[in-house]
Amino acid sequence: MPVFTPISHDMFEAQVKLLAAEIADSGWLPSFIIGIGRGGLAPAVYLSHATGLPMLSVDHSSRVDDFSDAPLIKLAARTRDGERLLFVDDINDSGATIGKLRAALATAGAARDHVRFATLLDNKRSREQVDYRAEVIDRDERKDWFVFPWEAVAPQASLDADAAEVPDRIA
Repeated sequence: MPVFTPISHDMFEAQVKLLAAEIADSGWLPSFIIGIGRGGLAPAVYLSHATGLPMLSVDHSSRVDDFSDAPLIKLAARTRDGERLLFVDDINDSGATIGKLRAALATAGAARDHVRFATLLDNKRSREQVDYRAEVIDRDERKDWFVFPWEAVAPQASLDADAAEVPDRIA
């Protein structure tokens, strides 16, 4: 049985503020914040407000090409024109999402130095690394299923089903 650990709204806002400060201190200013759907949309909206930067989205979790893969081709072209893109997700757990997005952007010819990634939680054991993070976790030590504020409204059965899809993360 997974351990469900809620992230309070106050904690979420604190994480967004940490990310905003980390980005501001980096000297690398994105042209757009890109929310990775579904879990990265709320953090991206908040980060957009915290930084004053405009936001776009890629609806990765929808698995509908017109909204998930096709926009990456357009975004890759924007990087070749000099725009900088900061992709935002809630958690970098296994690295699968970030790896898929990086590969798709590379295939579409994105300017690598114009693409960065940020997450609220970053698993230090992930296959992929992010550029900005609010908190580092170690999945070897912490198997919790983190429940972000936007997920807290879901029925418990939905949370159980989501956790069951990736049993290796919580076992």
